Amino acid sequence: MAKILVIDDEKSIRKTLREILEYEKFNVDDAENGIIALKKIGRNKYDVILLDIKMPQMDGLEVLQHIMKLTDTPVIMISGHGTIDTAVESIKKGAFDYIAKPLDLNRLLITIRNAMDRSNLINETKELKKKVSESYEMIGESESIVQIKEMIDRVAPSDARVLITGNNGTGKEIVARWLHQKSNRSKAPFIEVNCAAIPPELIESQLFGHEKGSFTSAIKQHKGDFEQADGGTLFLDEIGDMSQSAQAKVLRALQENKITRVGGEKEIPVDVRIITATNKNIPEEIKNKNFREDLYHRLSTILINVPPLKERKNDIPLLANYFLNEISLKQGKAQKKFTEDAIVELRNIEWTGNVRELKNVVERLAILCDTEITVEDVKKYVQPLYK
Repeated sequence: MAKILVIDDEKSIRKTLREILEYEKFNVDDAENGIIALKKIGRNKYDVILLDIKMPQMDGLEVLQHIMKLTDTPVIMISGHGTIDTAVESIKKGAFDYIAKPLDLNRLLITIRNAMDRSNLINETKELKKKVSESYEMIGESESIVQIKEMIDRVAPSDARVLITGNNGTGKEIVARWLHQKSNRSKAPFIEVNCAAIPPELIESQLFGHEKGSFTSAIKQHKGDFEQADGGTLFLDEIGDMSQSAQAKVLRALQENKITRVGGEKEIPVDVRIITATNKNIPEEIKNKNFREDLYHRLSTILINVPPLKERKNDIPLLANYFLNEISLKQGKAQKKFTEDAIVELRNIEWTGNVRELKNVVERLAILCDTEITVEDVKKYVQPLYK
């Protein structure tokens, strides 16, 4: 049940609003002045606040300023003494809306519901951003991870192109996302392309887009990833698997900051920061004529190597506990924990799949084990894979 706080110095107004809102199935609290109201706001969570402007001790506009510092709960101003200027000032100071007395019941209820809808949307957006941020945390205190974090802090604010190397499952995507989140482009799109997962005949259409009719299945115009990432970051994962033809076009795009859609003639300017990643030895691929040396030099202004988990075993306890907490929260289950000998056992495993494999194993243990995950659990559910 939504909770509404009514702030008005007139007892009759508070009583009337309480009766109306409770009839509409709202939970209602009230305060006779701003001082009492601010104390209540500090102790309680409200979905909507109705605030009178003309009050003794502290007027509504002053109370509004204090509320804005305490909470993001939407505030609807109400007054029988207001003017257009007062209404405009209220909105400028953060009020959701302004309603003049005598109150129109239908308008009041519609405004309350609109305020609640916006509040719910804001909360959902915050929660989504929080989940996204948490999903891409970089966990570790080993020397190599500390150095990578320092490198990200130095490089992210620039537009320098970064090539991230490392084995599968080491966390190259996380490094790429951190570079984007800490950059001046963080509010613009982050577009990820897995070059290994796209057939060679489709990679150019994926990256540069195509015009209607440019090939059999091109039934409409399509904007490619370069255009979609305009102003932001384009992350080309597994760049070492890109076809020679696509490599040539990417090189041209990087040189000229322009692209041409498949089947098109018009050059389209793009402003994109390029971050790439690969698990291949690119110098070796260049020797074998599988990768263009000139493209490599364009992409590798900054090189960041993400080490395998076997080279940062001191981070395994941190990673295991982090994943366990994250999985327990997502599943809505009681918090679980590893025993000390279970952690020791995890440290002794050769994690050929690196951090990704460790995360999958921790999820398995979280599902199959009791509140305390023991060394026997690790031996039973993990170690058989390595025998």
